[in-house]
Amino acid sequence: MDTLQPVQEQKANRVINILSLAIPIAVAVLLGVRQKVDLGSWTTYLPHINGVINSLTSVLLLVGLYFIRQKNVEAHKRAMLTAFSLGSVFLVSYVLYHLTNESTPFGGQGWIRPVYYFLLVSHIVLSVVVVWFVLRAVYFAISGQIGKHKQTVKWAYPIWLYVSITGVIVYLMIRPYYTH
Repeated sequence: MDTLQPVQEQKANRVINILSLAIPIAVAVLLGVRQKVDLGSWTTYLPHINGVINSLTSVLLLVGLYFIRQKNVEAHKRAMLTAFSLGSVFLVSYVLYHLTNESTPFGGQGWIRPVYYFLLVSHIVLSVVVVWFVLRAVYFAISGQIGKHKQTVKWAYPIWLYVSITGVIVYLMIRPYYTH
């Protein structure tokens, strides 16, 4: 059994690395599609749903931190896996919205404009980076490699929390400019 573990680890790393590249590339390609798909007006509500998802994810990340500091591993695991699941739902919803609707331009003027774009750009860049860290953190936790999980979480957690919170802030800043 010990000889299988390195092979399993290599397979897991390969899958994580492939997903970490494939997800952002697929999102970028799908966002670049100029011909929008008409699935109905219900898709115009997806940004608002995404704002709720990011809000819940942010709260769950903070709750997960609280639980692990209280040494409540089971509650921590539930909170973090729920946050991970919400992140997956967000990704699908985000892509679906941008496949069906044009991007909404930010209409703010003055000092708020560079603040918005700084938050947006840092959110986007770190959302690409965080995929690899989060997938590794989840894998290490699920496979019982708690030492590696803790090392990965030192990077994954603050980046993931930043991405979730800035997602909410960016949504709130652009919300007035949505037509629905």
